[in-house]
Amino acid sequence: MGKILEVKGLHVSFTTFGGEVQAVRGVSFDLYKGETLAIVGESGCGKSVTAKSIMGLIPNPPGKITDGKILFKGSNLAALKDKDLRKIRGADISMIFQDPMTALNPTLTIGTQLVEGIIQHQKISRSEAQKKALEMMRLVGIPSTESRLKQYPHQFSGGMRQRIVIALALVCEPEVMIADEPTTALDVTIQAQILDLFRDIQKKTGVSIILITHDLGVVAQVADRIAVMYAGKVVETGTRRDIFYKPQHPYTKGLLNSVPRLDLENAELIPIAGSPPDLFAPPPGCPFVARCQYAMEVCDKVYPLKTKYGKEHHVNCWLQDERAKQMLASQR
Repeated sequence: MGKILEVKGLHVSFTTFGGEVQAVRGVSFDLYKGETLAIVGESGCGKSVTAKSIMGLIPNPPGKITDGKILFKGSNLAALKDKDLRKIRGADISMIFQDPMTALNPTLTIGTQLVEGIIQHQKISRSEAQKKALEMMRLVGIPSTESRLKQYPHQFSGGMRQRIVIALALVCEPEVMIADEPTTALDVTIQAQILDLFRDIQKKTGVSIILITHDLGVVAQVADRIAVMYAGKVVETGTRRDIFYKPQHPYTKGLLNSVPRLDLENAELIPIAGSPPDLFAPPPGCPFVARCQYAMEVCDKVYPLKTKYGKEHHVNCWLQDERAKQMLASQR
């Protein structure tokens, strides 16, 4: 599989009355054709800001991409003007937002919103655009498409609204789709249906998906690779099997220990103690140092280098350094 999107050293900051919030600090990852990459981490770690940076949706002011590149089809999206980004946004790269009710315009019919998106990016007639809208509604599992096309968002259930938002994201046949917490507002049964829909659509269209979530249950079902974010940085990346069965970063292990286990008798949830660092003045070393039971003196002063743990498994943690391994071995 070839790379379709590359994010290199992305930095995003927000200017506030209290100072500069360094929301994303040197994030790098690749997305391959036809795969699902999940970006996971607790609230406030920079997942959604990273996604909106790719789409060019960071409001300036107060936000700004201060450094880094977002490479797509030979273009650096971080350096493009808004008029050039509009040609890509929705057509080549689309996004599913967290709340389907606020993502849809309550004053316009579903048909109008779907058709206008198609006409905006593709030079086809309104009747052809309407046919395409009906096809997309059928693809995402909306029944009685002709009558539904004339209805308003409030006439749909939560699950149906989410399907419409997915249809809006896919109607122009994008190569990359970003899904920001697409199942958060849905009950468990509807969540399962939406995840099945993602798998089915990806199989039919070959779209590459970036899934933004904090729900590791969702990640376990759909992700091919996982990037774990903490305090604006990617601290570990790997395949689904790497992250779930061979986690190396203490934060990744903490996330997994915080997930309820129904397969183990008398299993206890082990929360991660402490709070994330202040991103007005982030620590120079590992951002997890104040909450890590394995922290060493170097962790507080120098950010750890990336260590290759497997073919696609990388981790930024001083525990992976050979000197740390020797020290820990001598203490046993």
